[in-house]
Parts: sequence; structure tokens; C-alpha cells
Amino acid sequence: MSLIDISGNLLFVAFIAYLVGTFFFGGAIKSSKPDGAAKRADKWGKLAIIITIIGFIAHLSYFITRWIYTGHAPVSNMFEFTTAFGMFIIAAFILIYYMYRLTALGLVALPIALLIIGYAAMFPNDVDPLVPSLQSYWLTIHVITAALGQSVLAISAVAGLLYLLKDTDPNAKTKGRFWLEAVLYFMVLVIGFILATVTFRVIGYEADFTYVDKEGMNQEITYNMPAVFGMNEYVLLTDDVLEPFVETAPVINAQKLTTVFWSFIFGTILYILIRLITRRSILSMLHPLVKKVNLNLLDEIGYRSVLIGFPIFSLGALVFAMIWAQEAWGRFWGWDPKEVWALITWLFYAAYLHLRLSKGWEGNKSAWLACIGFAIILFNLIVVNLVIAGLHSYA
Repeated sequence: MSLIDISGNLLFVAFIAYLVGTFFFGGAIKSSKPDGAAKRADKWGKLAIIITIIGFIAHLSYFITRWIYTGHAPVSNMFEFTTAFGMFIIAAFILIYYMYRLTALGLVALPIALLIIGYAAMFPNDVDPLVPSLQSYWLTIHVITAALGQSVLAISAVAGLLYLLKDTDPNAKTKGRFWLEAVLYFMVLVIGFILATVTFRVIGYEADFTYVDKEGMNQEITYNMPAVFGMNEYVLLTDDVLEPFVETAPVINAQKLTTVFWSFIFGTILYILIRLITRRSILSMLHPLVKKVNLNLLDEIGYRSVLIGFPIFSLGALVFAMIWAQEAWGRFWGWDPKEVWALITWLFYAAYLHLRLSKGWEGNKSAWLACIGFAIILFNLIVVNLVIAGLHSYA
């Protein structure tokens, strides 16, 4: 067995450990206090964190073995970066867990990591040579530091989501209930992406096109889902497959926009099925699990996570990124879509800290800001990478 095979197996072990750990965390917070159940819940919680740490060790071993095999930090494409992002979220969760000993965090942090790893698994995991602009030690410094910062910021969203799940009455018709259910719906859409990718991969769908890129050069592209959007001045090369309904501008990657479209379709169908089968909202299903959590503690965790994650993100996504941009492209800033959204993310969390410290936005408002911030991070990871063409499109 080659080193890359061992690396893949270690990632699978980590995924299974996180999945098992989620159930143990669920058991720990669902147990009630009478009849000695508190001790039983504590035992479940200890087992859950042990399993999570075992999974993290396997995940870290995957990262190291792949690094050894490729000769560079495994963060150079969507598969590598997203699996690393999931690993850093688990690392941040373990750190925060031992600081605050709040078991309920695992019930949200681990599923988010699972979704991110599942999302990563839908991308090619081939080991390819680095493009020239990535052949720099700044790849390791910039990307890993930025991902670490985002991971700690993600824990603020975990605490914020738990806060909102407890603080929001699932039976009251309020704007808060509507928007929280919308957040949960978008989490289901990630599962929809996985289902769509697996479905079309199983049936072996493939369609080849040629198109004209924004430099006016002819390029070839392969769709692995039925084309809904076509690249600029496309020509279909494969017989008996779907013609695109819409032709996009050169700055939009129509193939990846098609992937987002099918993810919405599959995710929406899955969400509707969940609602029909359970006859209640996802919020109503999750609300009883968090009835014992301490809102003040969750608010504190969310705030502290931003205090830790914001300076790390600032270094990685802005300072180190600009230094590398100057070295690679001869300019510190170029308004590339990825750069713009990194700046938007930074400005948002700067506003979060300002509103928290100067305006007293705590509790419910702070929780919503944390969730919105993580949504911006995910938009940068998913939509900007998949849909908008730019200098970072190789990712």
C-alpha cells in the first residue's frame, strides 16, 4: 500500500470517528439528571471527546502523510484545502472544549466538520504538480494561517447556532424562527451537493464542451452533471446529452454554477422530504437537545472565539496574502474576487467586535452576527471558488 493510500484510509478513519463521536455527544446532552443519569451523561461526554481526539489524530496523520507524499502542504486545491479546514475546525473545537468543558459544542462542531469533509470528498483527490504561482513557501504560511483563523471563527458560529437553537421558540411565528430555519436549510444544501455529485457519478454522466475564455482562447471542459449553464461561446462535443439553457459571461464558471444549481435541487428535495416525514421543522427537532445549555457560557465562547480567530485570520488572509501576492504577481492588491471576499470577511468581524464592545451587542444579536460571519466564510469557500473566475480559480 502506497503512502497516498494510507493517507486516504486515515481520512476515512477520521470521518468515521467524528460520526461516532457525534452520536456520543448527542447521548451526553440528551440524558436527564434524575436517577443517576448525570453520571451516565458525563461518561458519554468523556467517551465522545476521546473518540473525537482519536479522529483528529487520524486526520492529522492524513495531513502529514499526504504532505510527505506530495512534497508540499496539502492545501493547494479544493479537496486538500477543505479537508484541512475540517481538521482545523476539530482542532479549534478540542481547544475550546477543554477551556470551557461544554459538551453541547460537539453536537454542532462535529457535524459541520463531517459536512465539510463530505463536501471535500466530492472533488478530485488526485496529486498534481503545483502551478508556478503556488510553488512558494508562502503557500504553507498564508493558506494554513488563514484556515486556522477561519476555523476558530467557525467555533463562534457553533456557539452562536447553539445559542439560537435554545433561545428561539420553535412554536412562535417570529422572524428569528424563520431565519434560523433558513440557516438549517442551507446546511441541508451541503448534503444536497454530496447527493448530487454521488448520483451523477454513479450513473457515469459526462459531457464535453469547448468554449472561449475571457482571453479569447479556445478551451475544453467536461461537465459531470447535466449542463444547465454553458460557458462563453460553448460548443457541445458529446452526443445525446443536455444542452445548456443559459450561456454565461466569461467571468462565470458555468460548469461549477451548474454544480451549485443541482446541489440546490437535491438539497431542497431532501429538506422537503425531512419536513414531510417528520412533520415538523428541523428547528423543532433540534430544540429539545439544547434545553440545558447555558446561554451566558455560549455567548462567552462565541465572543472569545472571535477574539482569538480574528487576529489569526487577519495575518493569514490579509497580511501574508498581500506579501505573497507581491511576490507572485508583482502587486499587493488586485481586486481578485477571492481577495475582495477575504476583505469583506475581515471587515465583517471587525464590525462584530466594534458592535460588541461599543454598542453592547451581546446574546442573541452576537449569536446572529457569528452565524452570518461563518456564512460569509462558506460563501467564499463555495460560491467564490466554484462560480466566479479569478486568479484563485486553480483552488
